Amino acid sequence: MAEVKLFRTWSSSFALRIVWALKLKDVPYDTIFEDLSNKSPLLLQHNPIHKLVPVLVHNGKSIAESLVILEYIEETWKHNPLLPADPHNRAAARFWAKFGDDKVFPPILDTLCSEGKEQEEAIVKAKDSLKYLEEELKGKKFFGGEQIGFADIALGWLAHHENVFAEVANVKLIAEDEFPLLSKWRETFADVPIIKENLPPRAKLVTKFQAIRESRLAKAPK
Repeated sequence: MAEVKLFRTWSSSFALRIVWALKLKDVPYDTIFEDLSNKSPLLLQHNPIHKLVPVLVHNGKSIAESLVILEYIEETWKHNPLLPADPHNRAAARFWAKFGDDKVFPPILDTLCSEGKEQEEAIVKAKDSLKYLEEELKGKKFFGGEQIGFADIALGWLAHHENVFAEVANVKLIAEDEFPLLSKWRETFADVPIIKENLPPRAKLVTKFQAIRESRLAKAPK
């Protein structure tokens, strides 16, 4: 039987993608929780370049970077596919997953770690990118259609972590009147049992990201 291990932290939204994918494909695995302030020799061995989580180890071979890991899981365990059969739709799913990481996540993180004019500018950038996701959801239940797919998993942090960021930073990015489809998608996605059962505790996330915000603001130039 294949040996599968996942190095992660309890709070990482990027590692959560891998948890969801493995659960949706019903792949047994062992979890190794890491403290990134005191990284284990094993983590450094398996991810010597970035020294970060998540890392998937399959039969002794390590794979790093969450989107790369998702691709590996899809190619290795072909049942319960996350990517559609049509090549164009597969490419589109990969595009939106990368769009989320490159164009949506950075400005939303900036809203968490800034205030004043800088935060206002980050909000504008974030909403500009969210408009594209809203448009993509027209006529769809999920980004993958009627079932959760690759892009949904990649964008799943919007259903939980973004809410936490918004609370901590006292901003409202995904309002129902402005982003009705995205708001509905978040609710539907987060209500899927496999997703809901593997979300980190919200209160614990709020405490963590409050500390991160305070630390970043304290270090910001005055």
